[in-house]
Amino acid sequence: MVPSSTPRDTTRSLLTDAASMRVLAHPTRLRLLGMLRERGPQTAAQLGDVVDEAPGTVSYHLSKLASIDLIQPAEPQSADRRERWWQATTSVTSWEPADLLDDPDQLRASAALQRQIAHTYAARYVEYVDESPTLPREWVAAAASGDRSLRLTSAELAALRADLESVVARWLDASAAHDPAADDGAEPVTVVYQAYRRPGGAGA
Repeated sequence: MVPSSTPRDTTRSLLTDAASMRVLAHPTRLRLLGMLRERGPQTAAQLGDVVDEAPGTVSYHLSKLASIDLIQPAEPQSADRRERWWQATTSVTSWEPADLLDDPDQLRASAALQRQIAHTYAARYVEYVDESPTLPREWVAAAASGDRSLRLTSAELAALRADLESVVARWLDASAAHDPAADDGAEPVTVVYQAYRRPGGAGA
């Protein structure tokens, strides 16, 4: 999940108020939302087995996500009609921090959510680094990580952002073509990109 100015569509949830941002700014809720988007409909018990939380605790977090329309009840995927299934409402959550600069409350909520997402990204990458010795060589060789320091205008940075988003968008169809139940060699892949003005300017 990354802040984005892309117009709202049926695949995107747009956060526009501080209360919604505060609801999402919780590590367990971020993880649950990500799992529902990646795995499809799940029950609280199934999700609890992965996040190592009791079903009751998971159900509470799911209800909070449902309260801001990021998830919704799903059709039961088993014969047990007593089970409650949940699904994500969209594939992406976005908001535009630049639109919040004049509202201190919303700006604080946005910053808290961004920090939590940054912690989530960092933890996921550390997990990959720790487990990379156990992965097949071709997957380690195919992975990418790097950074460059550029000197750009704000307009050029905006164009770079659009380019990065278009690159990821080109791979959405390839991703959707892989059936999670099929043994076709595809695995979950995390793509994280960041481009921002470095605080303090060139001398920092």
